[in-house]
Amino acid sequence: MSETLRISVQAQDFDLATELNGFGRTPNTGATVTFTGLVRDDTGTLDHMEIEHYPGMCEAAIRKIADEAARRWTLTDCVVIHRFGRLVPGEQIMMVATAARHRSEAFAAAEFLMDYLKSRAPFWKKEVTRDGAEWVAAKGSDEDALTRW
Repeated sequence: MSETLRISVQAQDFDLATELNGFGRTPNTGATVTFTGLVRDDTGTLDHMEIEHYPGMCEAAIRKIADEAARRWTLTDCVVIHRFGRLVPGEQIMMVATAARHRSEAFAAAEFLMDYLKSRAPFWKKEVTRDGAEWVAAKGSDEDALTRW
């Protein structure tokens, strides 16, 4: 199981260098993997995205899946950050960092966590464009990605 596990659901932006300072620095860590998701404007009309969540419930749900990842891949360190509130294209929306003895474990755990965050974490996203606002529906491809786990 992970020696350290940190979950943060926050409105404020994060600094990758700060978040990764000392990350995975244990004698039995052989690999670290990091991923940062950004707000993407696929249509060229996105003004901003609004992300909502239920405080407490959301963190508990993410911690549960991170604990599962730590057990399955024997992680030595794990950080999951997800933002909420008003975010504009190009802003950081989330970060996953995993550390393990071997790179295959670190990569697999990171992908598992990212797939979960994309499809099952209790966040609600609304895209606000020049033409109006619309809640983002789950994509079949995101759900399909979970079947490999």
